[in-house]
Amino acid sequence: MKIKPYGDTLNDGKVQVSFTLPIEKNQKGVAAAKEFAKSMGMIDPSVVHAESIENGFSFYIVYGSIVHSVDYDKIHVEEITTKSLSRKEIESLIENELGRDVVFVGASTGTDAHTVGIDAIMNMKGFAGHYGLERYKGIQAYNLGSQVLNEDFVRIALEKKADVLLVSQTVTQKDVHLKNLVELVELLEAEGLRDKIILIAGGARITHELAKELGYDAGFGPGSFAEDVATFAITELINKK
Repeated sequence: MKIKPYGDTLNDGKVQVSFTLPIEKNQKGVAAAKEFAKSMGMIDPSVVHAESIENGFSFYIVYGSIVHSVDYDKIHVEEITTKSLSRKEIESLIENELGRDVVFVGASTGTDAHTVGIDAIMNMKGFAGHYGLERYKGIQAYNLGSQVLNEDFVRIALEKKADVLLVSQTVTQKDVHLKNLVELVELLEAEGLRDKIILIAGGARITHELAKELGYDAGFGPGSFAEDVATFAITELINKK
């Protein structure tokens, strides 16, 4: 099945893009933005918004059409197939299937100073009405915060006898998150720990497919909650018994 974006009528190919150019915002700047959109393959583009954001830089939003389509039936995406359980169901699973507390250790590692994501999953109050792992009976959750070096993360995981490691990555400029995520896997392998723990990555640009490619057991992106992560982790631990 071939599909195209649409804005006014089905499959009209209408798209909206935004970008910053290293030029002043003026009529010439608007014309440059329009030409840039044409070079991207947009048909009859219109600059619907332009503003100056700093000396020598300007921001544009362009609306237009494209001729390209994709064959939806040929697209394959690796997804997590585990159906998420409720907190009570997860607690019952831990008690009945594992019979012990499960230790989760999480952090925003490397130079990443953002904790919104890891806090949403781990802190007791959670996010958007979804309680974090600290509230779960049968789970010991240790949130190490931000800018935790991979070496320290591994050391604390050993000290806490972690079953599950949660790594949050928000800063992605120049793919620094990829380097950091790979480095952690290599450290765990060097310590002989990789096969002994469940390793999960999360963040705005993290997908399950990407996480698997980097050597993780799972990846959770935007819209994920504590019960999604806990269901996957506990299920994997039970399967490893």
